[in-house]
Amino acid sequence: MRDIAASAKIGENVIIGKFVIIEDDVVIGDGTTIGDFTLIRKGSRIGKNCRIKSYNEIRTNVTIGDDSSFGSRCTLCADTIIGSNVDVKYGFVTTTLDFKTREDLDAGAVGDGAIVGVNVTLMPGASIGKGAMIGGCSQVRDAVGANEVWFGSPAKFHKMIDEL
Repeated sequence: MRDIAASAKIGENVIIGKFVIIEDDVVIGDGTTIGDFTLIRKGSRIGKNCRIKSYNEIRTNVTIGDDSSFGSRCTLCADTIIGSNVDVKYGFVTTTLDFKTREDLDAGAVGDGAIVGVNVTLMPGASIGKGAMIGGCSQVRDAVGANEVWFGSPAKFHKMIDEL
């Protein structure tokens, strides 16, 4: 069973798993794979040749660039922007609710070529720069610069990628 809105635009050679819901005005690029039990909310854009595993929720107006991949059980809040060639492991979550002020802030962004480890949370207004690497079980609360390695909870700068 699949529930795909009539206004969704699905590219060529797209593979859609079982029990997937794709809402209105979603665009999915050629060659992309969507795993079982995934929900893609209205207005989202998923690039070409993406690999999205099972049990993911992609909320309203999310943008994912070409050739990006996601493990299972990721939740991308509304308006999150993910670049191209991004590798996201299992359990990645973005959020907009600032618990201190009880206000919604800007959704996070992940730059091209970034690598995000398992069970990472991107807090409201935080971002991950191009080519950066985030260690597993990290909570990103700040802007991570291009080609930087961060990890921890809260995540802190460790070193530059070229120092690995």
